[in-house]
Amino acid sequence: MTTNLGALLGIDIPLIQAPMAGVQGSALALAVSNAGALGSLPAAMLAPEALRSELQALRAGTTRPFNVNFFCHTPPEPDAAREVTWRNALASFYAEAGIHVAAVPTGAGRVPFSAEAADLLEAFRPAVVSFHFGLPAPELVQRIKRWGSRVLSSATTLEEALWLEAHGADAIIAQGLEAGGHRGMFLTDDLTTQMGTLALLPQILRAVNVPVIAAGGITDEAGVAAAMALGAAGVQVGTAYLLCTEATTSAVHRAALQSDASRHTALTNVFTGRPARGIVNRVMRELGVMSAAAPAFPLATAAMAPLRAWGEQQGMGDFSPLWSGQNASGCRPVDAAEVTQALAQGFAARPG
Repeated sequence: MTTNLGALLGIDIPLIQAPMAGVQGSALALAVSNAGALGSLPAAMLAPEALRSELQALRAGTTRPFNVNFFCHTPPEPDAAREVTWRNALASFYAEAGIHVAAVPTGAGRVPFSAEAADLLEAFRPAVVSFHFGLPAPELVQRIKRWGSRVLSSATTLEEALWLEAHGADAIIAQGLEAGGHRGMFLTDDLTTQMGTLALLPQILRAVNVPVIAAGGITDEAGVAAAMALGAAGVQVGTAYLLCTEATTSAVHRAALQSDASRHTALTNVFTGRPARGIVNRVMRELGVMSAAAPAFPLATAAMAPLRAWGEQQGMGDFSPLWSGQNASGCRPVDAAEVTQALAQGFAARPG
């Protein structure tokens, strides 16, 4: 199904800037929203006061719609044995960096959407609230809708799209396998079910009666036009914004995106415990991109954090999550408004 996504979300350009935790804050979302598309704030890694501050910045910086994104994972039970196994797998790296294992922190680092988050969010009532890894409890979805926000979530399979429609999503983001960052998969852990955007999008379009937004591998106006020609109501783009001046992407990450290394990405669980696409680096090669030793999401993160900090201090991205989609060719170190306007040309170019 297609529909006027602009009218649904209150935006001029049917383009969503993908929320990208760890590489952006409100500044990128503001720039995109003020350019006429939908800027997004990733909230999964923000403590309550940090989230409140970012939401205040958004309210102060624009009168345009914006999106706030949350995770919906089920926090795993701590597993001491698995944690020991994981730290043992990282032991040689710790020794190289001079890090004492006993000093390595534990903890989740990412929290799912909750009633407490809803309490905070309700005061700001963003135009859009989006989710990754499914949807929150039905009462929370209904609460968001009652205060007037639209609810979006990502589907990586047809089954997930049907589930999202049945559970109240106002629009569905069809996340192809090319997309950078975490796979939004939530009904299965089987990576063989994952498919590219051009295969996934038409299947979802034929099956649901809500707008479908294409995501994955779209970094320029030609990609936008191709997605729209297939019937998408709009597109979501992340990787193309990673080099923007408003992004907080690290120096090592920016360098990797502009190097030949960006042509080789893979799904990996070594940074968080859940499959996510990034540029292949040393720790992915040496541990294996999908490590059986990694604890369940998001518990793998804490043990990797001191290695990342040490590596980046040395100017290395060996232990950093260099998130990127398979097509980083559209990445340019320019303002987000310029990227947005360039992508917008793809809507004018589409057939019909």
